[in-house]
Amino acid sequence: MWQKLKQSILMGIALLLTISCGGSREETRTVLRFSAIPDQNTTELQERFQPLADYLSGQLGVTAEYVQARDYQASVEMFKNGDVHLAWFGGLTGVQARQAVPGARAIAQGASDPEYYSYFIAHRDTGLERKDEFPAGIAGLKFTFGSESSTSARLMPEYFIRENSGKSPLEFFEHPVAFSGSHDKTIELVESGQYEAGVVNYLVYKRRVESGQTDPEVCKVIWQTPTFADYNWTAHPELDELFGAGFIDRVQQALVSIEDPNLLAALPRERLIPAANEDYEGIRQVAEQLEMLR
Repeated sequence: MWQKLKQSILMGIALLLTISCGGSREETRTVLRFSAIPDQNTTELQERFQPLADYLSGQLGVTAEYVQARDYQASVEMFKNGDVHLAWFGGLTGVQARQAVPGARAIAQGASDPEYYSYFIAHRDTGLERKDEFPAGIAGLKFTFGSESSTSARLMPEYFIRENSGKSPLEFFEHPVAFSGSHDKTIELVESGQYEAGVVNYLVYKRRVESGQTDPEVCKVIWQTPTFADYNWTAHPELDELFGAGFIDRVQQALVSIEDPNLLAALPRERLIPAANEDYEGIRQVAEQLEMLR
């Protein structure tokens, strides 16, 4: 009798463990974790992306969860390691992520992203004014890029510096250049006078001016770069394995269908349109030329 009771207890425990493990796998399977490069003040990003997480949860029938990235490269590493399966990348980080994960797809971009551009900015005390020509006068100023992996605040600005001066930033600038880490920080450093000039994403600059955070008469735009492709949503190929065939296409459709400005404010974009890996071939070529692909 005791032997039968013992066997029943063991079978019950085994059944509970099976149910428990199965439930755990199911819970993990149904969580869509996504991230974004921290190109703005990181303290605001969690709050900004929560409405988008709620929207994706409702549209896709899964739990969507925003995961904060420490820095640009951390977002690429999380995607590479499968810690997130969807990410809002810049042009360069998107190329890096897709190169690291065969089968990864750029699926959406802002309507403005195929023709993105940067602003070179300077403090008013430099005396520099906005012109159509590359501002060669910044060579003698204390200058800061944004993140080292930023498309609009490092990769393409460096390309334009080389194209217009025939020199690398190390050769062109008289002072060592800095990397602020984000567009907001670059603007704050230039406006405060800690750095005399810098380069930023034009949308962040415009947003700060419109909100009253930045005085355009103190932190002045002195040059607008030529256009290039930039931000994109990139999907990990494991999404179709985890959630079923065609899920990536469903994510793409959910993104490009967004009309609510509150959902797009996190990016910030007015609307999203389809994207493909081929749209960023120019960025890939520049990154390869400047030895910025890992």
